[in-house]
Amino acid sequence: MIMERLNQTSSVSEFILLGLSSRPEDQKPLFILFLIIYLVTITGNVLTILAIRSDPQLHTPMYVFLSVLSFTDIWYTTSIVPKMLVDFLSEKKTISYAGCLTQMYFIYVLANIDSFLLVVMAFDRYVAICDPFHYVTIMNHHRCVLLVAISCSLPHLHSLLHILLLNQLTFCNSNVVHHFLCDINPLLKLSCSSIFVNDLTIKTEGLVVLVTPFLCIVFSYVRIFISVLRIPSATGKRKAFSTCGSHLTVVILFYGSIFYVYLQPLSRYTVQDRVATIVYTVLSSMLNPFIYSLRNKDLKRALGKLMARRKSQMSRFFTSGGQSIGVSASASVLPMNTQD
Repeated sequence: MIMERLNQTSSVSEFILLGLSSRPEDQKPLFILFLIIYLVTITGNVLTILAIRSDPQLHTPMYVFLSVLSFTDIWYTTSIVPKMLVDFLSEKKTISYAGCLTQMYFIYVLANIDSFLLVVMAFDRYVAICDPFHYVTIMNHHRCVLLVAISCSLPHLHSLLHILLLNQLTFCNSNVVHHFLCDINPLLKLSCSSIFVNDLTIKTEGLVVLVTPFLCIVFSYVRIFISVLRIPSATGKRKAFSTCGSHLTVVILFYGSIFYVYLQPLSRYTVQDRVATIVYTVLSSMLNPFIYSLRNKDLKRALGKLMARRKSQMSRFFTSGGQSIGVSASASVLPMNTQD
């Protein structure tokens, strides 16, 4: 049904993604750059997840939410960068109509899961600092699972709404998308049918989904700062701020770039927005593990223990391998000696 609808509503069977640059000499350097970014992103987030899982002291709500955020960032980056890498080395940078909508669906789902998880992490810090005596009761296992489930479920409804509305449009003029991924703004500019409903939905439902999580985070941090200022000792204030510094840095990086792209009229959408899109789609996922680990002693300690354990396992593997080879060699020599 969906594929039939795709064929009926659009005479465009594929889109051409112009990417970050149309100059041939830029393609290989960009390929190398984004390949490195992708590998660093996957490695950093996988290490974060393994460090949290391997250390029982990190089995707390804050680190559970962080591990879910890292898992989401892996798939978020994977929904974007591999296609970019293929396009950098291809002369025909095309994506099918259905493929374009599929990519946009998952980008919006994963981006909003990130957004909701940042709210949950802000709430966790708010309870830990403003109501520490009831933290264990409030942030119990059942509530943590519920918060993660809601964060991972609601974005699907938001994404599906915009995909279905976009699928009602007709694309009959140009199929050239001035972007490196399928995003709603450049696609709406290609439509030759009315985009009134799409634009209205973006300015209402889209704005609510985008701004409400940010306002919740702001409210949480206002309450946190008020509580921290009441702490008499400078050491206590410093410790409280240090627990929030990493999360606040990620929030500013993520929401700052998103607001720059989406909180502006469609007519003002320009090439510069592609750079801002890289920040919240690619760079934030790569930087998150570094931001959290560099400012968090517990996570740095867990990462150090994880790397030391892996190094020890590797050394035991090679040692046992060498011994087995020695035993095999000795066994092969003995029969020859007995024959002599």
